[in-house]
Amino acid sequence: MTKSICRWGILGAANIARKNWKAIRMSGNGVVAAVASRDVQRAEAFIHDCSLECPPLITGPDGSSELTRPEAIGDYQALLNRDDIDAVYIALPTTHRKKWVLAAAAAGKHVIAEKPFAVHADDAIEMADSCREAGVNLMDGVMFDHSSRLPELKHTLTDPVAFGDLKRIQTHFSFCGDDSFEEANIRASAELEPHGALGDLGWYCIRFTLWAAGDRLPTAVSGQSTVRLDDGRVPGEFQGEMRFDDGLTAGFFCSFFCVNQQTATLSGNRGYATLNDFVLPFSGSESSWETHRHELFIDNCRWNFGKHSRKHGVTEHASGEADSQETRMFRHFADEVLHRRVEARSSEIAVKTQQVLDALRRSDADESRWVKL
Repeated sequence: MTKSICRWGILGAANIARKNWKAIRMSGNGVVAAVASRDVQRAEAFIHDCSLECPPLITGPDGSSELTRPEAIGDYQALLNRDDIDAVYIALPTTHRKKWVLAAAAAGKHVIAEKPFAVHADDAIEMADSCREAGVNLMDGVMFDHSSRLPELKHTLTDPVAFGDLKRIQTHFSFCGDDSFEEANIRASAELEPHGALGDLGWYCIRFTLWAAGDRLPTAVSGQSTVRLDDGRVPGEFQGEMRFDDGLTAGFFCSFFCVNQQTATLSGNRGYATLNDFVLPFSGSESSWETHRHELFIDNCRWNFGKHSRKHGVTEHASGEADSQETRMFRHFADEVLHRRVEARSSEIAVKTQQVLDALRRSDADESRWVKL
């Protein structure tokens, strides 16, 4: 008989884990059973704060629900050793991630790990191989992969009349850190988050590009850190270029020191599409995008540049609801766990994203030369 509830453990009390606590609660097929931190008091505080806003419920076979309080644990391995944990969400820094993904696989736990996936692509491959050999699922926490917007946007990109052939992808993801960012934020630390803005923000730009390109790897990439942190070891701002085998090109920019912007432009030979919130949807109950076709009409002295734009959208709440993209992510993953299915694409696309990131870092270290994949 298939179980109806996936029992989750959370490793690490990072802020993003609070959002995903609620996603598990809203999923309908998951419950948080335990939270682990190296400081058990921090795990207790995390559970207390999250429970105030979103009390964890467990639903029985008869549809009845009851409150259940997760256990706070002061040791990551102790959480993995528990029999009442089916899957774990790992919100630990990148340099700690491989150790605990491998430990989770050895304990037979399915894994969603935060991004960037690993320090190096070899580590990402080892993580994926270990989970596959253990028969458990492995996924990185890219929420927009699970949005209902992307399948509909794909219809736009395959419209031969309104869009044509995909020629160029341009993405931008940035926010402006405060004056204490470099000193106080782990994303500026080479010991904890060595990929900096490229790993934290550029990961999404790379992933969106790979999705639009049909999960294909580029043939070559070039990248440059335009701002460096932590004695030059961490990209604080990064720009990259990618080339694909069919002539498609892509570029991106990510920064900890530029205004909030999460934009994507996909250009075809007949039209183009734009998203102003491709990572985190704007607040509301609709995820949208626009298509455009601009025409220049010339008749002797008359020059008219015509704009033809159309808005498209899907019904989907931005955050914290049953249809939000992060909730869909945890619901889909739990469904795979509960039905004992192992999905290959989740780990494969994470490894590909890591391989592109690695090649961009190598390019950056060698005066932005083109690096082949």
